Amino acid sequence: MAGQQRVYKARIKSTQSLKKMFRAQELIAASRIGKARDRVAMATPYSRAITRAVSAVATHSDVSHPFLVERDDTKRVAVLLIASDRGMAGAYSASVIRETERLVQRLEASGKQVALYVSGRRAIAYYSFRQRELAGAWSGFSDAPTPEVADEIAEALLTAFRAPADEGGVGEVHVVFTQFVNMVTQRPRVIRMLPLEVVEGVAAPGDHDVLPLYEFEPSPEEVLDALLPRYVRTRIYANLLQAAASELAARQRAMHTATDNAEDLIRLYTRLANQARQGEITQEISEIVSGADALASA
Repeated sequence: MAGQQRVYKARIKSTQSLKKMFRAQELIAASRIGKARDRVAMATPYSRAITRAVSAVATHSDVSHPFLVERDDTKRVAVLLIASDRGMAGAYSASVIRETERLVQRLEASGKQVALYVSGRRAIAYYSFRQRELAGAWSGFSDAPTPEVADEIAEALLTAFRAPADEGGVGEVHVVFTQFVNMVTQRPRVIRMLPLEVVEGVAAPGDHDVLPLYEFEPSPEEVLDALLPRYVRTRIYANLLQAAASELAARQRAMHTATDNAEDLIRLYTRLANQARQGEITQEISEIVSGADALASA
């Protein structure tokens, strides 16, 4: 009985330590999620505006820009996966990796070769363990991305898209990230970034106005040359911000659940320890009574 008490007390102590860690992680995520949501809200209008601008240029000009047409000289495709650097976020990284695997299977089934670009240590470790070659990898900023990191990732993808086929050029660029819907819902999403595919529509939700006619200065070609790379960088930065907010929300929810589970375990182990203690007391009383009876009969 005494041995059981020691086991239960040790389990209670270790679970209490885990509970403190879970609670701290929950509070850290809760303190950061507000800022992450604000950054998503601030980036959304600009991302939507540049999407409208690119859509207008592509619609009202007859320019055949490399970013707007399908490439038929290569079967190579780039896929950018945005995951997290740290764990303790429930199924956040697993969900986006699973979505990426489904995308890769669809692309390979259509006869295309996939070049993986990965952001986040969890995804890097996943593919490194499986000895999967990565065309590019970034880490260390998943919960607080910066425009500089987004520019670096965008430049790598743009370089791959511009490169000739014999130098590893890609014909498509896909991005897999987690869209932040609200604090409860975050869903993995796949978009095709290049060749240009307007992923939010040319207008904001509820806005059904017809786009005006445009005149381009100095020329549609130069406007597209300046606008399309900026569009790609903006979209990737917006995706990184969405993923960061989703990661923090998932971590806060997972740590809250883990804290509740730890409290349940502490209550269970406390009850079992009390039962063991009561059994030990009962056994000691029984032994004392039995000894007294033996002495009396002697």
